[in-house]
Amino acid sequence: QVQLVESGGGLVQTGGSLRLSCAASGLTFYSGTTGWFRQAPGKEREFVASISWSGDMTYYADSMKGRFTISRDNAKNTVYLQMNSLKPEDTAVYYCAARRFELGARDLARNYDYWGQGTQVTVSE
Repeated sequence: QVQLVESGGGLVQTGGSLRLSCAASGLTFYSGTTGWFRQAPGKEREFVASISWSGDMTYYADSMKGRFTISRDNAKNTVYLQMNSLKPEDTAVYYCAARRFELGARDLARNYDYWGQGTQVTVSE
């Protein structure tokens, strides 16, 4: 059974930083992309960043470029999202997602097979 567990969310002031972690289990033969998405109240889930299994290909939503960094440690089965220069508009529940195969656009939630439960990030003024 595949399980993704996010951690690292919390309350931070504008300009602060947080590092989210996504620990995966049950993905012994998994080789697909892992992504981060977020969903703010009343809004649709949106793409944040993704990283290939090898870690050599990363992609970011335009509004996150230069502020967020996605990385992974396959020995620990963990993907990270380092978030710097946080803004109030970054407030959302952040979800980790994984997909088995490289099919379809990596920035679309429907192309991911597994999801974590989410972790809340709140950025105060």
